[in-house]
Amino acid sequence: MIVTYNWLKEFVDFDTNPDELAALLTMLGLEVESMEKLGDGLDDVVVALVEEKRQHPNADKLSLCRVNNGKEVLDVVCGAQNFIQGDTVALAQIGATLPGDFKIKRSKIRGEESCGMLCSDKELGLAEDSAGIIVLSPGIAPLGTPVFRALGLKDTIFEIGLTPNRSDCLSLVGIARDIAAKLDVKIKYPPVTLTEGPENTNSVIGVTIRDPELCPRYAARYISGCTIAPSPQWLVKRLAALGIRSINNVVDVTNLIMMELGQPLHAFDCDRLSGKRIVVRAAVDGENFTTLDNQNRVLTASDLVICDAERPVALAGVMGGLNSEIENSTTSILLESAFFKPAAIRKTAKRHGLHTESSHRFERGIDIDGVVRALDRAASLIVALAGGVLAKGAIDEYPGKSERTPIMFRPEKANELIGINLDRDVIIDILTRLECQVTQHEDGTTGVLPPSYRIDIEREIDLIEEIARLNGYDKIPATMPVARVVSDRPTRHQEIEKQLRDILVNCGMTEIINFSFTAPDAAGKLLLNDDDPRRSAIKLANPLVDEQSVMKTTLLPGLLETTARNINFRSLDLKLFEMRRVYLPVDGADMPREPLCIVGAVTGSRDGDAWSRPNEQADFYDVKGIVESVLDYLDIGGVTWVAENLDPYYHPGKSCRIFAGREYIGSVGELHPSVQKNFEIEKPVFCFELDFEKLVKLSRTRKTIAAPSRFPDSSRDIAMLVPEGLAAVKITDCIKSVKSKEIEHVQIFDVYRGKGVPDGFKSIAVRIRYRSVERTLSEEEIVALHKEIVTNLVDKLQVTLR
Repeated sequence: MIVTYNWLKEFVDFDTNPDELAALLTMLGLEVESMEKLGDGLDDVVVALVEEKRQHPNADKLSLCRVNNGKEVLDVVCGAQNFIQGDTVALAQIGATLPGDFKIKRSKIRGEESCGMLCSDKELGLAEDSAGIIVLSPGIAPLGTPVFRALGLKDTIFEIGLTPNRSDCLSLVGIARDIAAKLDVKIKYPPVTLTEGPENTNSVIGVTIRDPELCPRYAARYISGCTIAPSPQWLVKRLAALGIRSINNVVDVTNLIMMELGQPLHAFDCDRLSGKRIVVRAAVDGENFTTLDNQNRVLTASDLVICDAERPVALAGVMGGLNSEIENSTTSILLESAFFKPAAIRKTAKRHGLHTESSHRFERGIDIDGVVRALDRAASLIVALAGGVLAKGAIDEYPGKSERTPIMFRPEKANELIGINLDRDVIIDILTRLECQVTQHEDGTTGVLPPSYRIDIEREIDLIEEIARLNGYDKIPATMPVARVVSDRPTRHQEIEKQLRDILVNCGMTEIINFSFTAPDAAGKLLLNDDDPRRSAIKLANPLVDEQSVMKTTLLPGLLETTARNINFRSLDLKLFEMRRVYLPVDGADMPREPLCIVGAVTGSRDGDAWSRPNEQADFYDVKGIVESVLDYLDIGGVTWVAENLDPYYHPGKSCRIFAGREYIGSVGELHPSVQKNFEIEKPVFCFELDFEKLVKLSRTRKTIAAPSRFPDSSRDIAMLVPEGLAAVKITDCIKSVKSKEIEHVQIFDVYRGKGVPDGFKSIAVRIRYRSVERTLSEEEIVALHKEIVTNLVDKLQVTLR
């Protein structure tokens, strides 16, 4: 809401300066977001008289003037031609600083001294463009008077941020009421003087309300014989200060009253109303209507329209119609002032994308008892500015009238909740200053009837809030809250979650955080089967965009979208992970299952570009190593890697599922080329998925630490030919199946295919380290144990020793 300092002073008598007033308003809950001081710093621009004007001796388009500022006569060079000798002008004296940080200095222009500048509207910031300098009315003010003061433009504009409940302050009078209540002075309401003609309004126009639920009150007046013309300057300037463009004297009055009293009004050309009747009704589905902005609107039954005897002429509470607007030829006016149901106006304005000053006020609620007062105020101003005859009386259809019930109020409760100790009389005085009707009953109770414009005061607690506000928030004593500080130890689940994040970061990965919702086709991009439960995503009731309209059932799409986005920004070497919940629907349950999952993606160079190391590309074993780091930290044993029954988004032959015993805990592998294409990724990406809940369940809470053996070790190698399809893990498991505590470590250190190896086979070399924790093993013991392992490999896996 925009108001001006000078306009407020017309309604409230106060002595505070603009800065003090801004602080007062903010402490009242009417936060001043910005202040603009018109004419501030421009007191050196003064009223002056051109005593002499002659041609510049050295320039055809310049004039040399002698200008009197009331103290002295100065030489000024000017290029404008729209003034003559004897005119009163605006003189910027030496030392003045004009808008745009333009400083006036003594200078020579084409050889002639200039001691100032004659100013235009544009140069003073009063207009965006101007054809010449300002020529003031003769005798407007004594010479030397600051121009902004002489023109009545010395003012301060406040922009006030309002909370939605304070609709009463969407008017200058509403803000003035709060100032008057705070300062304990009387507010001076705008005067209304009506001079009515002999003709009755009822005999000329008629009003019918067919939908009283959406329009509880509708009032109208009739003015004939008026003349449409430009508004006087005082009205143009007042509206301009509020950011409203002047249109004509009638429309400008309706805008002025809306800003002054908060009541939107509308003026119809009465001669263009069929039957000179107003009918308030719901629109018909599919009905067409052209609003004042020359846009055709297709209406629905939820829209409320103002009609004449045949057709809609206004979209109620939002915008008037092109078919009944005030034109230069208009001579008779039907002036409307009404109350419309806020929810209906909000719905119509939103559906049509029309947020106007009028709809803004109707949406939040106006004073239903102020409808006629605003109508009469506007009618008196229109007659004063446009002439004409005001018909006798007003039509006031009020089918929604009801009695308001006082709120039962306890002054002692106010003191208790606010934490202050005000006398009962002080509290009653505050409520009276707010124009509440206070009734004290014999039983000690107090009834308070708020003014009709305070639609936000509904309960006792609202009255208590008003007492705290008017008494002053700064007068509420500061007290420390009484609270018991409880420090809960993190659960095992929380500790492991934090530790796994640290492990993944230590592996060189970066955590990402995406939204918990995604696009409906995300599962399709992963090539998931139609019967896959991850396709059954929970839909949002009110999504912001279609691309985020369902809850995630897997984190992988978001991870791949982030990967693709980073690659597009030329961040080519990526190690990303996300640890978030997914939302899986449960049959027969209202709420989904929300397990915590971990996903990761690696692509690009393994270690980045550097002169000291080769630029190797990451592969399957990099992500497998990251997963192994997680499993080792959690001390999860019995892990197997199975390249069967893979999810369709993995590359066959380059991926596997992960089991701990018989428990499936995740998967790892290269992304399928088709999935890469779906996410517009043009390079291999290696991913892993882990079920965090299962990792927690399988992790060991206590780790066994054994001292290293102080006896020497001995290593033996075995080279063997095995079928191509034999998994390496079966070889290591077969070796470990020989139950001996002297087998300390088993490692495959070479795989060879090529010359000397038959087709369908591969050569694998295994190194076994033997050591005892009790003694030094003898050569005979090592040979016997090694022979047993070789025999076991040959018998069980039919390997061929090389």
